[in-house]
Amino acid sequence: MLNSLLYIKYPSWIHPELFPGVPLLGLVRWYGLMYIIAFGTAFYILRKIQREGALDTPDSKTTEDDIFSFIAFGIIFLLAGARILSTLVYDTSGLYWKKPWLIFWPFDTVTKRFTGLAGMSYHGGFLGGFIGMLIWCKKHKKPALKWIDAMAVAIPLGYTFGRIGNFMNGELYGRITKAPWGIVFPRAETFSSSLDWVKKFSSSIGMSLDGARLVNLPRHPSQLYEALFEGLFLFVLIWCLRKKKPFDGFLTACYTIGYGFVRFFIEYFREPDADIGYRISATKDAAIYTNTSLLNLSTGQIFCLMMIAGGILMIFILAILNKKNDRNRKALQ
Repeated sequence: MLNSLLYIKYPSWIHPELFPGVPLLGLVRWYGLMYIIAFGTAFYILRKIQREGALDTPDSKTTEDDIFSFIAFGIIFLLAGARILSTLVYDTSGLYWKKPWLIFWPFDTVTKRFTGLAGMSYHGGFLGGFIGMLIWCKKHKKPALKWIDAMAVAIPLGYTFGRIGNFMNGELYGRITKAPWGIVFPRAETFSSSLDWVKKFSSSIGMSLDGARLVNLPRHPSQLYEALFEGLFLFVLIWCLRKKKPFDGFLTACYTIGYGFVRFFIEYFREPDADIGYRISATKDAAIYTNTSLLNLSTGQIFCLMMIAGGILMIFILAILNKKNDRNRKALQ
């Protein structure tokens, strides 16, 4: 609900569950549904590319079963990679290093309640999915770069729904903001209303404290930023390039660079995990809910820089190999 056009309250009708309070159906969550839609979208895009003949070779014609098998295999490795990196890098308790079998244990270790695999890392999923696709292509004797290029076209649109799922969960919200589209997320960190900066901030956006001891301030809806730029924007860009690529592997490299670049800057609006904070900080004890320096870098930004470097190196190597292959083909003619 809009409040004086200065901030937005998170809609009260949105819950992580599709059917909150309903037995059994209460286990169905928006996040899981969005993942299903994401994978379905990827299948649709790959199917369209397959119908265009982009995955065919002189020796074989790609079938719908190939597409389904490729995606299913990639998803298994994607989920495994996302879970492993999330637990080993983003969890600071050290529990999963000591008891690695708990990485894929879907029950709370104390209450024994089913929780699912809470906690996934995009960068881990990226690496795991990439490895899985390479293995599938080798196993089925398919041109790996051609197939992974096709997946690079399909991933961004599906990713859009994943970030919408984060928004519906009210998680992965951004830093506090005075922007009129800032949203007060119910589960965000609260601040003492006795702090001077909190009083000034609240006053500047027309938020009444009403004697409250703790106040929840509006945040950047960074999940929606990611859905728009890491999802729709990258999808349109790579979709337009898919028939103009100079060599196989080019789209994969473009996606890797593009995602790393866009995510790097969006991380300036997204709040890092409280128990990790910044991996690189220009100032001591820099607050995670604000960022006054471009030199304060989060874990995600470190991984993004690695993606950008890896994508540039990939283009450089593939361009050299492509030129070499062209010369060899011309020599044989």
